[in-house]
Amino acid sequence: MTHLNAVIDNFKGACMKKYLWILLFICCSALPACSNDPGRQQIEIAQFEEKQNNKEHAIKLYEEVVSKYAGSPNAKLAQERLNALKEDK
Repeated sequence: MTHLNAVIDNFKGACMKKYLWILLFICCSALPACSNDPGRQQIEIAQFEEKQNNKEHAIKLYEEVVSKYAGSPNAKLAQERLNALKEDK
């Protein structure tokens, strides 16, 4: 029974970590929405997606920033990340 309790405790810990990551993601996503920094929200979400190893979604978000906010500092950053991600493929 002790082994089963350990497995259950590990599962609870893993679920809690997942929920904390989701909460962090929501909080980080909400903060830039209040700013006047065009494309910043997409950049931050794309960076989060990279950390989660979801490169396809990160690439789509970076491409969106490059096309919507061409010439902005965030578009430049997005293009740099796009180049790096596409080199890794």
